[in-house]
Amino acid sequence: MASTTRRRSTAADRRTALEERMVSALEELLRGGLTYTELSVEQLAHAAGISRSTFYLYFRDKVDVLLRVSGTLRIRSLEIAEGWQPCGPGGGVDGLASTYEQIIGHYREHAALLSAIHEVAAYDPAVRDAWSAHQDRFVDNTVALLKEEQRAGRTCADIDPQLAARMIVQGGGEVITRQVFDGDGSDDADVARELAHGYWHGVYRRPELRN
Repeated sequence: MASTTRRRSTAADRRTALEERMVSALEELLRGGLTYTELSVEQLAHAAGISRSTFYLYFRDKVDVLLRVSGTLRIRSLEIAEGWQPCGPGGGVDGLASTYEQIIGHYREHAALLSAIHEVAAYDPAVRDAWSAHQDRFVDNTVALLKEEQRAGRTCADIDPQLAARMIVQGGGEVITRQVFDGDGSDDADVARELAHGYWHGVYRRPELRN
């Protein structure tokens, strides 16, 4: 049994190492000016230092590559988001601003990969669905936060957590994407602060309406 476990672990380690190499190779190719649509399997394999036959041992096609390597991008951004709580250390509006700034920084570091995801999602259902599922996880996390805040009496009771969460995630996501693609990073902190204050005062700490 131990031997089988070691073999499985070694195979998983090889796959992880290859995917890490593929991330670096892919981002280098994309930063060189090519779009993901223009890239060939041969180019991807060569940049990662593997043969075409080895490529197909690990990936179905180049869309599968994008799905796999973008997984790391998605997981890390969700980890950052889940690290913020409305109350407690690192909470509040300042903590939310810091969270947005970290997410912007993470996506900016991998801007070429983010651009490829948006490019391919426009015509490939698998990539589009994967990115949509990623957004849904952000929504679920925000819904849970809002419901807990409502139970504690800190968030306005008449807010629809599902609707508000979807607007926060979709609206914030669009702002972050545009900031990464169009900005130079000099005002990332300002954008993060405006996002945080807009959602904190507009949703998390929206005043109760008085009749």
